[in-house]
Amino acid sequence: MGRSDTTLEAELAKGPMAHGWPDQRWTLSRVKTVIGRRFHKSYILQGVRRLLIRHGFSCHVPARRAVGRDEEAICGWVKVTWPHVETPRRRSTHSSSSRNWRGT
Repeated sequence: MGRSDTTLEAELAKGPMAHGWPDQRWTLSRVKTVIGRRFHKSYILQGVRRLLIRHGFSCHVPARRAVGRDEEAICGWVKVTWPHVETPRRRSTHSSSSRNWRGT
């Protein structure tokens, strides 16, 4: 994108609500739409992702932690509750995609 990169960063800094979305969540699809509207360029989602990574953006990493975050409660939940919620993994067994195969 060349010189437009800095302008894209400025557009993203305005936030999604400034571009008409109802919340403050950037998605690849939304960034793709902004690039199309603002710069009249067309990218596929993978291209948008690569462009953002190249310019220092990362996926799913909030800028700051929630104010009410309770690390102790999170650790307790992970140790006590999560093992009961997580589904057990399937054991590896010999199998075949053939309908005629009988495991004998």
